[in-house]
This record gives sequence, structure tokens and C-alpha cells, in this order.
Amino acid sequence: MKKSILLACLLVTVLTYGQNAYKPNFIDYQKSFPRTSEALRKKEDTLMKQFIAKGLEWPARYLYIRSFKYDSQLEVWVKNERNAPYKLFKTYKVCAMAGTLGPKRMQGDYQVPEGFYYINEFNPKSTYHLSLGLNYPNASDRYLSDLEQPGGDIYIHGSCVTTGCIPITDVQIEELYVLAAYAKAQGQDFIPVHIFPVNFNNQRSVDYLSKYLRDFADYGPLAKRLKEVFYYFEQNKQLPVIMVNTKGNYVVDEDVAKAVPNKVEKLVAPAEPVVKKERVKVPFNENEIPTTVTRLPEFPGGSNAFKTYLNGLNKDLSCYLSEDQHTAYVLVEFIVDKAGNIINPRILKGGNDRLNEHLLDALETMPKWNPAVKQQQAVPMKLKQTILIESRPAA
Repeated sequence: MKKSILLACLLVTVLTYGQNAYKPNFIDYQKSFPRTSEALRKKEDTLMKQFIAKGLEWPARYLYIRSFKYDSQLEVWVKNERNAPYKLFKTYKVCAMAGTLGPKRMQGDYQVPEGFYYINEFNPKSTYHLSLGLNYPNASDRYLSDLEQPGGDIYIHGSCVTTGCIPITDVQIEELYVLAAYAKAQGQDFIPVHIFPVNFNNQRSVDYLSKYLRDFADYGPLAKRLKEVFYYFEQNKQLPVIMVNTKGNYVVDEDVAKAVPNKVEKLVAPAEPVVKKERVKVPFNENEIPTTVTRLPEFPGGSNAFKTYLNGLNKDLSCYLSEDQHTAYVLVEFIVDKAGNIINPRILKGGNDRLNEHLLDALETMPKWNPAVKQQQAVPMKLKQTILIESRPAA
């Protein structure tokens, strides 16, 4: 009996020691994947040399990433002590952009989010070479975005293509992935990623944001909060504590708000008068729209015909892009009534005043659709559609 107890205790001791002795770290785990193993093999030595050349300690224990949408930049900041200031390691060029300024609020809006996030996924088998996932939707997004379909799957990745992510080149994502993996291996479980509309140190970018805010004033409070956090970091090279209140808005303390220089306190210039056509709204009770249907409305001729129609809008309206726009993703909404008529189209987001007026003109003269059907009866349905307008090269 004593011998059995002794053997059992010995077995428990061996198992416990084995569990404690073998704890593969995050770098070892990443080396188990061919793509990340190759990235580590290629990049560790070159990154170490770059750190030494900049007087930085390799590897960085703390990483901070911030991206500027309009400026197409992604900055990488590093440090090795919790209370030490961050130092800029490198700036990458974001090589493609989707959407416009402003936050992401629904699936399929092509928007890159804006706000305060962290890396929550390392994907060594990404379709886009390698990718680092962001925790979109965060607490603020879940409150303010579409409850049913807020969207998701937002990454920093390679391959230079995007429909709402932050793409950089394969060479750059390999570097960033290795840096992030080392930071995580050393205990930084939440690598912060802040996404700003513009680099607030670039006056041309700030001017563009101010102009944008004239048309989208409801975006002003978020832009102001992003600006405050940007300047707090510029002054302190430390990150502030950022919380979310019961309304879904970001909250910072007074010291953060005071960090904004007086010379840039006013983000929005006085609005210029805008003349818009008065449009007749067709009386319609939206309570008549069912929550489910047997068949969705269909453009005459089907989906291929609708694609042709959208391509025609792109061709006809590209001349109305403003000088600083090369692409606009305009989110529109309209009702297809039970007779197939298009009624009460409106612009939800994107474009510019001149472009949007001409787009509404086009939508109001859209041909009749085949209406939605429920229980073999035609019923009305509200639709949302993102319309791409991009500049066309001269013939």
C-alpha cells in the first residue's frame, strides 16, 4: 500500500515537473509555421541591426502602432521599459486604401475603422501573406455600429490589397509580424493600434479633414477625441488611459484634452454656404416594410445588369470628384416599393456635395425594379448600396 502511494506521488511529481518545465514561448510556437519560421529567419538579424543603428534595444518589449488613413502611413514605436517614452522605429507606407474618412459602422461599407484597438490575432496562414488582427468591433463600435452586422475581420496584412483593412507590403508585414511576436513573447498581450483619420502634424491633411467635417458634422466629436489622443502622445510619448462611456463614446482625462496646441484647437473652418436641390419626399409608412421576405428586390435584368448600371454611374459621375479625391465609396439608401418604384433615395455617407446631388438625380430616375416578394405578394423593401466612383484617366 505504501509502495503504491509512493509511486503515485512520484508520478504526480514527474507530471507536474514536466508541465512546468516545458512551456514553449510564443516565438517557438510561431516557428512551427513555415511562413513565420521563414520570416523570423530572414528578419531577426536585419531588424537587430536596424535597432542597433537607431540606438534601440533589441528586441522591443513594448510595441505601439498608429496609422493615418488619409496620409497612408503606419508608424511603429518601441520601448523596453514600461515607464520609458516610446521611440519611433519606422514608418511604413500603407499601399492601398478603402472607404473615406470616418469610423466603420457596418459590414460592407469598405471603411477602415478609426479609434483605439489592439492586436488580438496572429495569423501565420493568412491569404494576404501574414496578418495581425484587430479587435474590431471594440466596446465603442459595438454600441455605435450596426447591431446586426457591424462587420469584422479587420487586419494589418500584406499583399497590398484591401476592402477595409490596412495593407502593407509582404516585406513590411514580415518585419511588423516579427516585432509584434517578440513583444507578445515578452508579455505584451495587448499591443495597441490607434487608427487616426489624418496625421495632425500635416497641415494639408488637417485642412482636408476640416473640409470633410463641414459635410459630416456628426463625425466631429470622434475626430476631436482622436486629435486629443494624438497630441497627448506627441507631447509625452506615452499612451493615455482611454475608456468608453455608456453612450459608446471614448473618454479621456483632462490632461489629454489639454494636450492639443492652441493653434490647432479649431479643427473645422467656418462652413461655406452649400446650395442643395430641394427634393420631394414621397409619403411612405416604413412600418409596411417586412422584416423577412421570400425574394429580395431585383434590378431589371438581374445582378449582371445592375453591375453594368453601377459601372455606368462610375463613368458618368467620376468628373464630379473633387480635386483631392481619386476614389469615393458612397453609401446610399433607397426604398423599392411594392410596384417596383424607387422612392426617397438618400446619401448616408461618402462623396461630396456636387457628386452626391448628381448621384441622387440618377437614383431618382432609376428604372423600375422587380419588387420583393413575401408569401407570393409584392412588398416594399429598403436597400443599402455602396457605389464606387473613381477618377478615370484622360483618353
